[in-house]
Order: sequence, then C-alpha cells, then structure tokens
Amino acid sequence: MDHSGHGMTMDLPPFTLGRGLAWSADPFFLVACLLGLALYGWGVLRLTRRGDKWPLGRTVSFVVGVLSVALMMCTGLNDYGMVMFSVHMVQHMIISMVSPILLLLGAPITLALRALPPAGRGRTGPREVLLKLLHSRYMRIVTHPAFTIPLFIASLYALYFTPLFDHLMGSSAGHIGMMVHFLAVGLVFFWPIMGVDPGPHRPGHLMRMLELFAGMPFHAFFGIALMMASAPMVETFKNPPASLGIDALSDQNAAGGIAWAFSEVPSVLVLLALLFQWYASEERRARRSDRAAERDGDRELEEYNAYLASLNARG
Repeated sequence: MDHSGHGMTMDLPPFTLGRGLAWSADPFFLVACLLGLALYGWGVLRLTRRGDKWPLGRTVSFVVGVLSVALMMCTGLNDYGMVMFSVHMVQHMIISMVSPILLLLGAPITLALRALPPAGRGRTGPREVLLKLLHSRYMRIVTHPAFTIPLFIASLYALYFTPLFDHLMGSSAGHIGMMVHFLAVGLVFFWPIMGVDPGPHRPGHLMRMLELFAGMPFHAFFGIALMMASAPMVETFKNPPASLGIDALSDQNAAGGIAWAFSEVPSVLVLLALLFQWYASEERRARRSDRAAERDGDRELEEYNAYLASLNARG
C-alpha cells in the first residue's frame, strides 16, 4: 500500500477482518515497537542477572501494550484507517486509551531507574538525565490535570472539527505525528492516574478517580456528536473509494459509536486498577502500623522489665 499520499484516493477492497489484520507495516512504528520491546527486555534481563525480581505481570502488560500499537499501525488497519472513519477511530481509541494503560502498567520508568547503572559522582548518565527530567518543572506541568484534561479533550474536538485533521492526513509524516500525539496524550493523561511509575504529580486515590471521570463525559459527547450528525463532518472521509462499497455518513456514525463505547472501556480498566492499588496501599499501611505497634509494645515491655529490675536491685 502507498502510505505517502493520504489525501489521494486509495483503491481498497471492502473491509474484512482478515484484510484488516494482514501484515502492512509502517516503518516508523515497526522500528519504534521493536526498539521498545528490546529496551524493556534488556532492563528485565539486567535485573534478573543480578538476582533482582521483576513482576511477570508488568512484563506481560508492557509487551501487550506494544503489540497493541503494532496491531493498529503495522497491519491493514492502518491502510483502511486512511479512508474509513470507523477504522481510523478504532486506531485512535486503542492507541490513545488502551495502549497507554497497558504500557503504564508495565512500569517502564521504574524498570529503567532500577536497570540503568549510576554514572558515578559528578558525572551524568542516562539514569541521572531521567531523574532530572522526572523532577523538572516541565514534567510537573505536563502531568498536572489542569494541562492533561484540556489536552485530552482538545485532541478530539480541536482536531476533528477543524481543518487540522485533513492537513495531517495529507502526508505520511502528518499521519505518523498525529498517531504519536494520540499515544503521548494518553500516556500523560493516564500516568498520574495509574500511579505505578514515580512522577511529579501523584494525588490521592479519590482525586485520581475524579481526574479519570473529568475527561470521559467529553469523550462520550464527541462520539454522540458524530453519531447524531446528518452530514459527513470530516473532509478526509467525505468521499470514500467506491471500491469499499460504504456510505460516508453511515461510516461516520459507526465511528461515533466506537468513540462513545471506548469512553467506557478504559474507565472500567483504570478504575479496577485504581481500586486494586488503593487496596494494596491500605494493606501496606496496615502492616506498617502493626509493625510500629509491635515495636512500641516491645519498648514498653523492655521499660517495664527495666523498672522491675531497678526495684529488685533496690530491694
């Protein structure tokens, strides 16, 4: 398939699941996915060789997250997504709302901090650069809900309901940049909420739930707007190739239904993860309290025994 001219008509046969899942790799995303898997694997291997444990669940989550990106960008879905609004919306929703959650549950930053060796006194290496970035003012801004929530909303309304989307879809570089943007927006939105990796903005569990639900209604409204529209709203998808045998308005309605449905799926996934994390943190706090109480009890017992010993000595 020719990926260089998204604005040109592409003659594709009618969409089927088999054609959608056929291998058709975008070179940029193929290299990025392979590099991500290689670096993560290096980190896990490094920890294993020195006798440290790394949870298998995190590795599985990260690998599935990378594979979900590859599925959207390195198969026929990427070709059909250039001419079918519904398929493009599947790409958008997975890459911005499912892949980021899976990648974040893999805790790649924690793995990097544990695997990268310290550079030594007075020197700066990759680990020191990562720590400096994590504690930077820039990172505090881009992970703050006052930034992430409006960005999450604007990525829908300001993109699809302005000429910007058509401009980006007109070139391969624009399309790649848009997909990278979707992934980045999902990562910065869910990172403070998931709370697996260390970060500058780490609110309490209740506040994280509020942040999660603050953006989702706007997502649902966007889907409803596409479903209720009486005419095609995005120029790129107004005239689908005749070979597809689809109606532009019906395809747009389907895209709206996909966007609306996906406002619920990630919410449930993140909510379950948050509740599990909250339960685990309460368990850890309870164990710390129990240990502190035991230490206090031991100290009181020692003081009482010392008091009895002093009385005995005086007697």
